[in-house]
Amino acid sequence: MLVNLRDICAIAEQNNMAIPQFNTPSLEAVRAAIDAAEQTGYPVIIAHAEGHEPIVPLSVIGPIMITLAERSSALVCVHLDHCEHLSYMRRALELGFTGAMFDGSMLPYNDNISNSSRAAEMVTGFNCGLECELGSMGTRENGSGHVNDHISETIYTDPKQAVDFIKSTGLDILACSFGTVHGIYKGKPNLNFDILRKIRDEIETPLVMHGGSGVSDDDYQRAVNAGIRKVNYFTYGVKYAGEAAAKAIEHLRIEDANSEIYWQDLTIPAYRCMLKDFKHVIKVLANGASPLA
Repeated sequence: MLVNLRDICAIAEQNNMAIPQFNTPSLEAVRAAIDAAEQTGYPVIIAHAEGHEPIVPLSVIGPIMITLAERSSALVCVHLDHCEHLSYMRRALELGFTGAMFDGSMLPYNDNISNSSRAAEMVTGFNCGLECELGSMGTRENGSGHVNDHISETIYTDPKQAVDFIKSTGLDILACSFGTVHGIYKGKPNLNFDILRKIRDEIETPLVMHGGSGVSDDDYQRAVNAGIRKVNYFTYGVKYAGEAAAKAIEHLRIEDANSEIYWQDLTIPAYRCMLKDFKHVIKVLANGASPLA
Protein backbone atom coordinates (compact mmCIF):
# COMPACT_ATOMS: atom_id res chain seq x y z
CA MET A 1 0.00 0.00 0.00
CA LEU A 2 1.37 3.38 -1.01
CA VAL A 3 1.39 5.80 1.94
CA ASN A 4 2.38 9.41 2.59
CA LEU A 5 5.65 10.36 4.32
CA ARG A 6 3.74 12.26 7.02
CA ASP A 7 1.53 9.26 7.78
CA ILE A 8 4.35 6.74 7.93
CA CYS A 9 6.33 8.98 10.30
CA ALA A 10 3.21 9.48 12.46
CA ILE A 11 3.07 5.69 12.81
CA ALA A 12 6.69 5.76 13.94
CA GLU A 13 5.91 8.48 16.50
CA GLN A 14 3.00 6.54 17.94
CA ASN A 15 5.07 3.36 18.33
CA ASN A 16 8.42 4.91 19.42
CA MET A 17 10.14 3.34 16.44
CA ALA A 18 11.92 4.48 13.29
CA ILE A 19 11.08 3.63 9.69
CA PRO A 20 14.08 2.64 7.57
CA GLN A 21 14.58 4.35 4.24
CA PHE A 22 16.36 2.10 1.76
CA ASN A 23 17.72 3.75 -1.37
CA THR A 24 16.78 1.45 -4.22
CA PRO A 25 18.59 2.26 -7.49
CA SER A 26 18.00 -1.26 -8.86
CA LEU A 27 15.12 -3.69 -9.26
CA GLU A 28 16.82 -6.08 -6.80
CA ALA A 29 16.97 -3.36 -4.14
CA VAL A 30 13.32 -2.36 -4.66
CA ARG A 31 12.21 -5.99 -4.38
CA ALA A 32 14.38 -6.66 -1.34
CA ALA A 33 13.09 -3.61 0.55
CA ILE A 34 9.42 -4.31 -0.13
CA ASP A 35 9.77 -8.05 0.46
CA ALA A 36 11.55 -7.33 3.77
CA ALA A 37 8.64 -5.11 4.85
CA GLU A 38 6.07 -7.74 3.91
CA GLN A 39 7.95 -10.55 5.64
CA THR A 40 8.52 -8.61 8.88
CA GLY A 41 5.16 -6.79 9.02
CA TYR A 42 6.66 -3.30 9.42
CA PRO A 43 6.43 -0.17 7.21
CA VAL A 44 9.27 0.83 4.92
CA ILE A 45 10.41 3.78 2.81
CA ILE A 46 12.00 3.16 -0.57
CA ALA A 47 13.90 6.05 -2.10
CA HIS A 48 15.59 7.36 -5.20
CA ALA A 49 18.25 10.05 -4.71
CA GLU A 50 18.90 12.73 -7.30
CA GLY A 51 22.57 11.72 -7.08
CA HIS A 52 21.62 8.21 -8.22
CA GLU A 53 20.40 9.44 -11.61
CA PRO A 54 23.58 8.10 -13.32
CA ILE A 55 22.89 4.64 -11.84
CA VAL A 56 19.28 4.52 -13.00
CA PRO A 57 17.13 7.43 -14.24
CA LEU A 58 14.15 8.58 -12.18
CA SER A 59 11.97 8.10 -15.25
CA VAL A 60 12.86 4.39 -15.30
CA ILE A 61 12.99 3.37 -11.63
CA GLY A 62 10.29 5.75 -10.35
CA PRO A 63 7.28 4.05 -12.00
CA ILE A 64 8.58 0.64 -10.90
CA MET A 65 8.85 1.84 -7.29
CA ILE A 66 5.33 3.30 -7.37
CA THR A 67 3.76 0.22 -8.95
CA LEU A 68 5.36 -2.29 -6.57
CA ALA A 69 4.51 -0.09 -3.56
CA GLU A 70 0.85 0.09 -4.63
CA ARG A 71 0.68 -3.69 -5.02
CA SER A 72 2.39 -4.46 -1.72
CA SER A 73 0.59 -5.66 1.40
CA ALA A 74 3.08 -3.59 3.44
CA LEU A 75 2.89 0.14 4.12
CA VAL A 76 5.36 1.68 1.68
CA CYS A 77 6.33 5.32 1.14
CA VAL A 78 8.09 6.15 -2.14
CA HIS A 79 10.50 8.97 -1.40
CA LEU A 80 12.77 11.34 -3.32
CA ASP A 81 16.06 11.59 -1.43
CA HIS A 82 18.58 14.46 -1.43
CA CYS A 83 16.98 16.58 -4.13
CA GLU A 84 18.85 19.83 -4.78
CA HIS A 85 16.86 21.03 -7.80
CA LEU A 86 13.15 21.80 -7.55
CA SER A 87 12.62 20.89 -11.20
CA TYR A 88 13.75 17.36 -10.35
CA MET A 89 11.35 17.29 -7.42
CA ARG A 90 8.51 18.30 -9.71
CA ARG A 91 9.22 15.26 -11.88
CA ALA A 92 9.04 12.93 -8.87
CA LEU A 93 5.78 14.51 -7.68
CA GLU A 94 4.20 14.04 -11.08
CA LEU A 95 5.22 10.36 -11.03
CA GLY A 96 3.36 9.93 -7.74
CA PHE A 97 6.12 9.99 -5.10
CA THR A 98 4.61 10.34 -1.62
CA GLY A 99 7.68 11.78 0.08
CA ALA A 100 10.36 14.24 -1.02
CA MET A 101 13.48 15.68 0.55
CA PHE A 102 14.80 19.06 -0.48
CA ASP A 103 18.45 19.25 0.57
CA GLY A 104 19.61 22.83 1.03
CA SER A 105 22.09 21.95 3.77
CA MET A 106 25.07 23.08 1.69
CA LEU A 107 23.51 26.54 1.21
CA PRO A 108 23.69 29.59 3.49
CA TYR A 109 20.95 29.42 6.12
CA ASN A 110 18.64 32.03 4.56
CA ASP A 111 18.96 30.42 1.13
CA ASN A 112 18.15 27.05 2.66
CA ILE A 113 14.99 28.55 4.16
CA SER A 114 13.97 30.19 0.88
CA ASN A 115 14.38 27.08 -1.25
CA SER A 116 12.92 24.75 1.37
CA SER A 117 9.87 27.04 1.52
CA ARG A 118 9.52 26.80 -2.25
CA ALA A 119 9.66 23.01 -1.94
CA ALA A 120 6.89 23.15 0.69
CA GLU A 121 4.72 25.16 -1.71
CA MET A 122 5.46 22.71 -4.50
CA VAL A 123 4.29 19.60 -2.60
CA THR A 124 0.99 21.31 -1.76
CA GLY A 125 -1.69 19.64 -3.83
CA PHE A 126 0.22 16.38 -4.05
CA ASN A 127 -0.09 13.43 -1.67
CA CYS A 128 3.47 14.06 -0.53
CA GLY A 129 5.23 14.93 2.72
CA LEU A 130 8.35 17.10 2.79
CA GLU A 131 11.70 16.47 4.46
CA CYS A 132 14.38 19.15 4.70
CA GLU A 133 17.85 19.19 6.23
CA LEU A 134 19.52 21.54 8.69
CA GLY A 135 23.18 20.97 9.53
CA SER A 136 25.57 18.96 7.41
CA MET A 137 26.70 15.35 7.14
CA GLY A 138 29.88 16.47 5.40
CA THR A 139 29.22 15.07 1.91
CA ARG A 140 26.33 14.65 -0.48
CA GLU A 141 24.71 11.31 -1.19
CA ASN A 142 26.53 10.51 -4.44
CA GLY A 143 25.50 6.94 -5.06
CA SER A 144 28.97 5.45 -5.48
CA GLY A 145 30.10 5.05 -1.88
CA HIS A 146 32.81 7.06 -0.21
CA VAL A 147 34.92 7.33 2.93
CA ASN A 148 34.73 10.25 5.35
CA ASP A 149 36.69 11.87 8.15
CA HIS A 150 33.33 12.06 9.83
CA ILE A 151 34.16 13.86 13.06
CA SER A 152 35.77 16.89 11.43
CA GLU A 153 33.30 17.26 8.55
CA THR A 154 29.96 17.24 10.34
CA ILE A 155 28.18 20.44 11.34
CA TYR A 156 25.74 19.79 14.16
CA THR A 157 22.19 21.07 13.89
CA ASP A 158 21.57 23.98 16.24
CA PRO A 159 18.47 23.15 18.37
CA LYS A 160 17.26 26.77 18.58
CA GLN A 161 17.81 27.35 14.88
CA ALA A 162 15.82 24.18 14.15
CA VAL A 163 12.72 25.80 15.69
CA ASP A 164 13.02 28.81 13.37
CA PHE A 165 13.78 26.61 10.36
CA ILE A 166 10.67 24.48 10.83
CA LYS A 167 8.39 27.49 11.33
CA SER A 168 9.89 29.31 8.34
CA THR A 169 9.69 26.44 5.84
CA GLY A 170 6.57 24.39 6.61
CA LEU A 171 8.41 21.07 6.38
CA ASP A 172 6.94 17.83 7.74
CA ILE A 173 10.07 16.06 9.00
CA LEU A 174 13.58 17.35 9.75
CA ALA A 175 16.89 15.72 8.87
CA CYS A 176 19.33 16.73 11.58
CA SER A 177 23.06 16.33 12.05
CA PHE A 178 24.38 14.85 15.30
CA GLY A 179 27.53 13.06 14.18
CA THR A 180 26.54 10.77 11.32
CA VAL A 181 27.77 11.03 7.73
CA HIS A 182 27.00 9.51 4.36
CA GLY A 183 29.14 6.65 3.15
CA ILE A 184 31.77 4.47 4.81
CA TYR A 185 33.04 5.45 8.24
CA LYS A 186 36.83 5.47 8.68
CA GLY A 187 36.46 4.89 12.40
CA LYS A 188 33.72 4.28 14.93
CA PRO A 189 30.74 6.65 14.51
CA ASN A 190 30.79 9.34 17.19
CA LEU A 191 27.14 10.26 17.72
CA ASN A 192 26.19 13.20 19.92
CA PHE A 193 22.96 12.10 21.58
CA ASP A 194 22.91 15.22 23.75
CA ILE A 195 22.45 17.35 20.61
CA LEU A 196 19.71 15.02 19.41
CA ARG A 197 17.83 15.18 22.71
CA LYS A 198 18.14 18.98 22.81
CA ILE A 199 16.64 19.23 19.31
CA ARG A 200 13.80 16.95 20.34
CA ASP A 201 13.17 19.01 23.48
CA GLU A 202 12.63 22.08 21.28
CA ILE A 203 10.39 20.59 18.59
CA GLU A 204 7.74 17.91 18.06
CA THR A 205 8.53 17.42 14.37
CA PRO A 206 9.74 13.88 13.52
CA LEU A 207 13.51 13.71 13.15
CA VAL A 208 15.54 11.93 10.49
CA MET A 209 18.95 10.27 10.79
CA HIS A 210 21.07 10.27 7.65
CA GLY A 211 24.27 8.27 7.36
CA GLY A 212 22.82 5.23 9.12
CA SER A 213 25.16 2.67 7.57
CA GLY A 214 27.87 1.48 9.94
CA VAL A 215 26.01 2.50 13.12
CA SER A 216 25.70 -0.22 15.79
CA ASP A 217 22.33 -1.74 16.65
CA ASP A 218 22.59 -0.26 20.16
CA ASP A 219 23.22 3.24 18.81
CA TYR A 220 20.34 2.87 16.38
CA GLN A 221 18.01 2.18 19.28
CA ARG A 222 19.51 4.99 21.38
CA ALA A 223 18.76 7.33 18.47
CA VAL A 224 15.19 6.05 18.20
CA ASN A 225 14.64 6.56 21.93
CA ALA A 226 16.02 10.09 21.58
CA GLY A 227 13.45 10.97 18.89
CA ILE A 228 14.64 9.66 15.50
CA ARG A 229 11.67 8.45 13.42
CA LYS A 230 13.30 7.80 10.01
CA VAL A 231 16.74 6.34 9.29
CA ASN A 232 18.42 6.44 5.89
CA TYR A 233 20.37 3.28 5.04
CA PHE A 234 22.16 2.63 1.77
CA THR A 235 25.95 2.30 1.55
CA TYR A 236 26.56 -0.78 3.66
CA GLY A 237 23.55 -2.54 2.17
CA VAL A 238 24.91 -2.31 -1.37
CA LYS A 239 28.43 -3.00 -0.10
CA TYR A 240 27.29 -6.30 1.39
CA ALA A 241 25.35 -7.10 -1.78
CA GLY A 242 28.46 -6.46 -3.87
CA GLU A 243 30.46 -8.77 -1.64
CA ALA A 244 27.79 -11.46 -2.01
CA ALA A 245 27.97 -11.19 -5.79
CA ALA A 246 31.77 -11.37 -5.73
CA LYS A 247 31.66 -14.49 -3.52
CA ALA A 248 29.22 -16.11 -5.95
CA ILE A 249 31.65 -15.57 -8.82
CA GLU A 250 34.52 -16.90 -6.70
CA HIS A 251 32.51 -20.00 -5.83
CA LEU A 252 31.68 -20.67 -9.48
CA ARG A 253 35.34 -20.28 -10.47
CA ILE A 254 36.43 -22.71 -7.75
CA GLU A 255 33.95 -25.30 -9.03
CA ASP A 256 34.93 -24.77 -12.66
CA ALA A 257 37.54 -22.23 -13.72
CA ASN A 258 36.03 -22.16 -17.20
CA SER A 259 32.40 -21.80 -16.11
CA GLU A 260 30.29 -19.11 -17.71
CA ILE A 261 29.13 -16.25 -15.50
CA TYR A 262 25.56 -15.10 -16.15
CA TRP A 263 23.94 -11.90 -14.91
CA GLN A 264 21.54 -13.77 -12.61
CA ASP A 265 24.55 -15.37 -10.92
CA LEU A 266 25.19 -11.90 -9.48
CA THR A 267 21.70 -10.49 -9.05
CA ILE A 268 20.19 -13.43 -7.15
CA PRO A 269 22.80 -13.51 -4.35
CA ALA A 270 22.75 -9.69 -4.22
CA TYR A 271 18.97 -9.69 -3.76
CA ARG A 272 19.12 -12.39 -1.08
CA CYS A 273 21.84 -10.51 0.78
CA MET A 274 19.90 -7.24 0.73
CA LEU A 275 16.72 -8.99 1.83
CA LYS A 276 18.47 -10.48 4.87
CA ASP A 277 20.23 -7.21 5.72
CA PHE A 278 17.10 -5.07 5.28
CA LYS A 279 15.03 -7.38 7.49
CA HIS A 280 17.62 -7.01 10.23
CA VAL A 281 17.65 -3.21 9.98
CA ILE A 282 13.83 -3.06 10.00
CA LYS A 283 13.62 -5.18 13.17
CA VAL A 284 16.32 -3.16 14.98
CA LEU A 285 14.60 0.15 14.18
CA ALA A 286 11.23 -1.28 15.25
CA ASN A 287 12.68 -0.90 18.74
CA GLY A 288 10.49 -3.58 20.26
CA ALA A 289 7.23 -2.44 18.66
CA SER A 290 4.94 -5.23 17.50
CA PRO A 291 4.56 -5.81 13.74
CA LEU A 292 1.86 -3.61 12.23
CA ALA A 293 0.71 -6.08 9.59
